[in-house]
Amino acid sequence: MAENTKVAGADLELIDVRKDFPGFTALDDMDLHIPAGQFFALLGPSGCGKTTTLRIVAGLETPTQGQVLIGGKDITNSKPHERPVNTVFQSYALFPHMTVLENIEFGLRQRKISDYQKLAKDALSLVELSHLGERRPQQLSGGQQQRVALARALVNRPSLLLLDEPLGALDLKLRRQMQIELKAIQLEVGLTFLHVTHDQEEAMDMADIVAVMNKGRIEQMGAPEVLYDRPKTAFVSKFLGQSNLFIGEVVEKNPTSVSIEVGGNKITVAKKRAEKHTGKIAIGVRPEKVDFHESKPRLSADHIVVGPGEIIDIRFTGVSNQYLIDIPNVGQVTVFAQNIGKSPETELGAKVWVSWKIEHSYGLADLPDGTEEA
Repeated sequence: MAENTKVAGADLELIDVRKDFPGFTALDDMDLHIPAGQFFALLGPSGCGKTTTLRIVAGLETPTQGQVLIGGKDITNSKPHERPVNTVFQSYALFPHMTVLENIEFGLRQRKISDYQKLAKDALSLVELSHLGERRPQQLSGGQQQRVALARALVNRPSLLLLDEPLGALDLKLRRQMQIELKAIQLEVGLTFLHVTHDQEEAMDMADIVAVMNKGRIEQMGAPEVLYDRPKTAFVSKFLGQSNLFIGEVVEKNPTSVSIEVGGNKITVAKKRAEKHTGKIAIGVRPEKVDFHESKPRLSADHIVVGPGEIIDIRFTGVSNQYLIDIPNVGQVTVFAQNIGKSPETELGAKVWVSWKIEHSYGLADLPDGTEEA
């Protein structure tokens, strides 16, 4: 890395931020704190409010109420160019008539920075494109253009870098490569990154902390592995990967666990992994945590066994086989079986039982949409 490239990131705080548009509320009294130097992802479907959040931080939208603070300074009413913020867009937004180096120098020259040439070359070196400085943007690949856009943002030494679906236009292989490079650059330069995406895998690969947004609110926030292993709402459990959900009345409780009955099958979750312990609740398990058996298995008491059911679909995805098993009075259960070189002795129509360890169950705070409360 070039000398003096590392700069201090600043923390970002949103306090009671609301944004109303005619006919709908895009952000609903949002509170958020992102520590300095963190790679933070806002994840959610289209229309959840994540891009509105980014635009408010950038100064491109004005909140209906609330405050935006960067490094403890209230910048709610500051103009975009007055904020220590730069944005990298999906479209790159490079000037086609300028060379790569001139694109990176542009902002520095506008601000009359004396050593703009050296700073621009350092930024180009950081994204490993020093050899392409004299080319025009249209002579570059999509991944190279994205790196130029990143260098142009980084050269201005912002305290906070905003990434608006920055990899969405790239093909899958290049997107994976850029995910690795973006994370490495973030660690190297020490800035605070706020990354907006609808791609679950991208957010979980890159971010230190992920906030899952839904309908203008943050549903759950935490480290990616925590959100995946312990989702607290039906939306998060379905949006981050796939989930098998079982819904029923609590029929048994003890000091450590809670059980429901579904179609004559007892399904149990540890109390410490459940948000609710009474009434009608939803218990989930991830498909890769589930096994299936051609005869009813005799397992220890720390397992759940459900069945029998019928395999109604088998899909080969490369790394795994995905089995869809229909269990009468229970519903459909998805099982991921890792492709480790042996094919299960099963076929469509086979009769099987499914099982998983109780420690892999999780209990949600709500029920899936369309399910009536008790």
